[in-house]
Amino acid sequence: MLFSMGETYKSNRNVFYSCHYHVVWCPKYRRKVLIGPIETRLKEIIGQVCQECRAEIEELEIMPDHVHLLVDVDPQFGIHRLVKLIKGRSSRLLRQEFVALKRKLPSLWTNSYFVGTTGGTPLSNIKHYIEQQKHV
Repeated sequence: MLFSMGETYKSNRNVFYSCHYHVVWCPKYRRKVLIGPIETRLKEIIGQVCQECRAEIEELEIMPDHVHLLVDVDPQFGIHRLVKLIKGRSSRLLRQEFVALKRKLPSLWTNSYFVGTTGGTPLSNIKHYIEQQKHV
């Protein structure tokens, strides 16, 4: 481990990382369609995609008209790629499996989404850590 600020880091062959993202997206027209068996199936699909992409779901909440996902993703894979895969696969599968969705919505998701990083360490601590490297 290169350093530790009280957090566990993951690694791929090249990078130690801790990249936590809060992602929110909505069905087209903010329709309240993510309920019952659709909600259950969406959770399964999101879990499968994240597992395949080696992304760790930290929290997932599905509301009738939007999805909240807190996820840890390899920076070399990228959050944009993960969200694109989740939205693409879930739209295709849910609209195939639940015909009512196909009738109600031309596509399941809006093109947009919100993403925010959740790094909790103050910049001053990181700057201090970097400044002290020459003195260690």
